[in-house]
Amino acid sequence: MTSATLARTTNDRATGAYEVIVVGGGPAGLQAALTLGRMHRRVLLLDSGSYRNDPTPTMHNFLTHDGRAPADLRALARAELTAYDTVEVRDAAATEVRRVPGDDAGFEVLIDGEAISTRLLLLATGVRDTLPDKPGLAELFGTVAAHCPFCHGHEYAGLPVAVLGSHAHVARLAAMLTPIASEVVVLTDGAVLDAAAAGAVAGLGASVRSQGVAGFCPSSLGAAVSFASGPDLEVGGVLVSTTFEQSAPFAGQLGLRLLESGCVEVDAMGRTSVDGVFAAGDAAHTSATPMPMSSVLMAAAAGQMAGASCVARLLGPG
Repeated sequence: MTSATLARTTNDRATGAYEVIVVGGGPAGLQAALTLGRMHRRVLLLDSGSYRNDPTPTMHNFLTHDGRAPADLRALARAELTAYDTVEVRDAAATEVRRVPGDDAGFEVLIDGEAISTRLLLLATGVRDTLPDKPGLAELFGTVAAHCPFCHGHEYAGLPVAVLGSHAHVARLAAMLTPIASEVVVLTDGAVLDAAAAGAVAGLGASVRSQGVAGFCPSSLGAAVSFASGPDLEVGGVLVSTTFEQSAPFAGQLGLRLLESGCVEVDAMGRTSVDGVFAAGDAAHTSATPMPMSSVLMAAAAGQMAGASCVARLLGPG
């Protein structure tokens, strides 16, 4: 640690200034705050109260937390943070983030017109899902309908499942569900599968409904699918691919480099293209993967890594 860095860090602690502001109170942000708090770093965690997994009543595929409500996990995490005197949590939504001019001068985060200063910034704001524009689908999303077979596939065990889409990965999604579901039906919504996908789907023993999908509604089994022509289809689950966008405008405000997925590009340590800014969770991933692994456990792990990386950055080069 250089003498200048040591002096800056000592002054931050003496004045109570924030060393890191974590924006986002989901699993990535909470874990980042815990990691920083355990290193006695002065941290402010901002929680807007809006989360990507709001539609789902339970989360899965997280060791010791499988089947727990997301809100319960957040409550447990917040309770743990109270043990760390240097961590402050505010239920508030940031509206703007900006760099303070000057070498290593840090950043400002605006909350209801108040500018709060920090040395470093860690974004854990997540993404927002956009569903195919089909009547009734949004009401089922997070329960009967889902986008992640790792998070929700087991809940379809022994039931017929529909896979909505005609994209290149539809056959792989059908293959992932084949050991779980009693039957897999691919809904192409009027499109035609390419030869490779059609052959793969047929090889799985899955069926295809090519008519346009008119909509979805709840049923005793799970969901009833109606079509532009032909009989309705009743299934126990619907797997659907979503598109997503950043939940907050901060990547654009800071000029962060984005990947083709629309997520913030980070390195293995959670560092973005702007020095002093880190990102974790669904809003960011490395260029080695096509998209983030949309998992509570993976988001928390990324938060821990980004938090540790912030500690390294506060120590300066070397």
